[in-house]
Amino acid sequence: MVNVQQALEQKRMTEVRQETPRQPTQGAVAEPASPTAVGIDDLSLWYGHKRALTNVSLSFGERKVSALIGPSGCGKSTLLRSINRMNDLIAGVRIEGRVNYHGINIYDRSVDPVEVRRRIGMVFQKPNPFPKTIYENVAFGAKVNGFKGNMDELVESCLRRAALWDEVKDEYKKKSGLALSGGQQQRLCIARALANQPDVILMDEPCSALDPIATLKIEDLMRELVKDYTIIIVTHNMQQAARVSDYTAFMLTDEHITGQLIEYGPTEELFTTPKDKRTEDYISGRFG
Repeated sequence: MVNVQQALEQKRMTEVRQETPRQPTQGAVAEPASPTAVGIDDLSLWYGHKRALTNVSLSFGERKVSALIGPSGCGKSTLLRSINRMNDLIAGVRIEGRVNYHGINIYDRSVDPVEVRRRIGMVFQKPNPFPKTIYENVAFGAKVNGFKGNMDELVESCLRRAALWDEVKDEYKKKSGLALSGGQQQRLCIARALANQPDVILMDEPCSALDPIATLKIEDLMRELVKDYTIIIVTHNMQQAARVSDYTAFMLTDEHITGQLIEYGPTEELFTTPKDKRTEDYISGRFG
């Protein structure tokens, strides 16, 4: 298997990173001004004979929050799961195109999907802590990946970064993760993802099962984490996309094309001056 770290280092030694804004691509899909963390190139995906994504191309900038919005069934979660090869776990999936992580195609046969998922972590819609202590939940992935450092320091650091430490510090080595509230469980899952030391975090509707107060805590946490991580989020809540994201992608499935990207650009521009009428119709509530 390819050593992703070595490949990244070799690539960085031979390239000069472009810090200047790039020009928008043809149509209603813009390129982020920051360097690209994940680039999707002409990606199509099928579940058996059913097509779920059609020729999707866009780039996600480093240390930005990017939101995927659109009606149910438009391919948002499928696209998100494609970014760390979670769809590999589903029988009958076929993929065409490329997903480039810092310029490396993660679907190359020589790339280890386990290493991909370590570097590109995921937080799911429903909090899914293990039936273990809070400490063991955070430490689990690090142990599996052979972490050799100070585990106590790692666990505390991740709980702090997930804005959970102050609430659990007196009992985190004894209390079960399942005993936490829904919002706390989701932040625990974020801490667990951080323990694997990723640099991209995927979030699939992370607030849909939470109350408004817990939702705001997760949103505040995203804006704090984006200082050090690239975050890509799927959300049905357009207000949430407007609050937390730097860039927004609108996806759509219609009677002709499934899982297509309609528009992608800076969030404020997409919500105030969309370039495609279908985007305008969706964000104004005319459909979806």
